[in-house]
Amino acid sequence: METQGTSRALLARGFGWTVLAVLAAYMVNVVLQFWFGFPGVTAVVNGAMSALGLVQVVILLGAAVLAIGFVLATPGRSLRGDAAQINAFNRFLVRSAFFVVLLVGLGDAVLSYLRVQNLLDGLIGSDMSGNLGRADYRGVYFHAPLVILGIVLGAVTRGLGFIWLSLLVVGAELLIVLSRFVFSYEQAFMADLVRFWYGALFLFASAYTLLEEGHVRVDLLYASMRRETKGRVNAIGSVILGMALCWTILILGFSTASSVIVGPILVFETTQSGFGMYVKYFMAGFLAVFAVTMMIQFVVQFLEGVADKRGEPGARESHADMM
Repeated sequence: METQGTSRALLARGFGWTVLAVLAAYMVNVVLQFWFGFPGVTAVVNGAMSALGLVQVVILLGAAVLAIGFVLATPGRSLRGDAAQINAFNRFLVRSAFFVVLLVGLGDAVLSYLRVQNLLDGLIGSDMSGNLGRADYRGVYFHAPLVILGIVLGAVTRGLGFIWLSLLVVGAELLIVLSRFVFSYEQAFMADLVRFWYGALFLFASAYTLLEEGHVRVDLLYASMRRETKGRVNAIGSVILGMALCWTILILGFSTASSVIVGPILVFETTQSGFGMYVKYFMAGFLAVFAVTMMIQFVVQFLEGVADKRGEPGARESHADMM
């Protein structure tokens, strides 16, 4: 009986790590396909054989093999130990995403303000000012360094900074109210900043809300279940409902160069509001961040659910449980 339970735990760990490995390989292939001219795995599946396409297939299959090999090489690791490690990495992703939107939002808003007030030419010259008026130039030479800095800050800090995004959204909205009704001044970039930060708050906080079981659920039956039964429900729901939804978003969002996620990013899409912020393509990327972080968190929930079903000690109490 103990051997059977161990085998099921290995299967659960193997499934969870394989999902994560395939997810990482999928995102690598997305970059190779749309930014380096690789044909894509679907081209190989459809019969268009090429060396570059086979490389992408090998990346996908190799990731799955490495995940299974890792699980087989560490049979003594617990489900909760894996879940904690994966959750820590997801927290890093969310922290980094917060710092990125904080720095890019503030930086682009300041740049837009200087442009609309005709102050940019005097500070950096007309040539550079004109270049920063182009979405592709601003994205590569202004946004990209801020993205890298945000990731570094996410790596060296420990708090979940997105919690402060709610305060930043309120502050940005308050600035609009004061400037409009007190100083009769309002520009497009001010509303763009509110939408930029609010979209990030809503999508980036979803994984943390799932961790704390803060999402609204109809729990007329669930609330009265034993922990083992809840674990079974959470594990099955994470796969059938959660992971399936995330894969749907990613596959549809990166299927072609004109898809809803990758299309705006490829062309550095902006709004048509004159001197507004040049961050619309970032907001398309928010959906990818949402799908990736939720996928990772669903893997955590799956492993925790299987651990609950098996009665493993060390169950973490969420905020909902404590309430």
